[in-house]
Amino acid sequence: MSAKIKPSKGSPYARILGVGGYRPTRVVPNEEILKYIDSSDEWIRSRSGITTRHWASDEETVAEMSIAAAGKAVADAGISVEDIDAVIISTVSHFKQTPSIATEIAHRLGAGKPAAFDISAACAGFGYGLTLAKGLIVEGSASHVLVVGVERLSDLTDKSDRATAFLFGDGAGAVIVGPAQEPGIGPTVWGSEGDKANTITQTVGWDKFNVGDVAQLPVGENGELKFPALTQEGQTVFRWAVFEMAKVAQEALKAAGITADDLDVFIPHQANMRIIDSMVKTLKLPEHVTVARDIETTGNTSAASIPLAMERLLATGQAKSGDLALVIGFGAGLVYAATVVTLP
Repeated sequence: MSAKIKPSKGSPYARILGVGGYRPTRVVPNEEILKYIDSSDEWIRSRSGITTRHWASDEETVAEMSIAAAGKAVADAGISVEDIDAVIISTVSHFKQTPSIATEIAHRLGAGKPAAFDISAACAGFGYGLTLAKGLIVEGSASHVLVVGVERLSDLTDKSDRATAFLFGDGAGAVIVGPAQEPGIGPTVWGSEGDKANTITQTVGWDKFNVGDVAQLPVGENGELKFPALTQEGQTVFRWAVFEMAKVAQEALKAAGITADDLDVFIPHQANMRIIDSMVKTLKLPEHVTVARDIETTGNTSAASIPLAMERLLATGQAKSGDLALVIGFGAGLVYAATVVTLP
């Protein structure tokens, strides 16, 4: 008889133990954006709900912002960095193909020798990372997982693109996921719709810079080469987010065995205030549910938006430990992930 593999022994459940955030010191008001595009403060506010966003300095790198947010999450969780045995970084703005930025962050935090890797799931990246972390805890491959959503989208913003120049911001949000004796992270409803991949994309691939044919590269008004930037089909994305993601959110509630009436907090990806308001209406959320609207002063920070919004709600007292929160991320891919969590 052949030998059998010993079953793994993890925690019965997992939950978020702590949260931390980092916003760059530089605050960029709409007036600064108007230097580059023909628009108005009123138009930007009405289209997106954004009044300001944060843009990182040269010193505020993806790694530096992640470490700052992670340190706060570790302190909030009441653990030591040595307790972290897996690090998951979700980002689309770390520009080295390899090695992963997760390994540098883990080392500089002093976390020892944890498993460390990056994931690229755009604005759904935090939900993807949270789901992976939960799996590691329950399966037994890790005891405490650091999940960071971090972006420097100012590096990928075409300041002359009237459709996107005002949208994006920089920042990092982090959580510690650890063992629990009762469910603290519900089942994840996630997926992708690759047939819509071109609705949010990069203007040109990195490989084009290696072909030696300038004609294939984007150029500015004066003929200068333009760095790759994010572009999107705004109306198509808006309709998809409002109608399809409301369905996904409802599926996540059902999977968790609760209704909208049981919720305390709603933390959607901070993509657009109109999308948030439309989802609240479609989901028929009761008035007692606190809704994250961090986009007003933070902008769209992709993978960082949900943990940053979560951190702010808790820090300002708009939400409290133990509250039930529905979180949903959606973006380029098109990808999405929604789940119900107990706030740390």
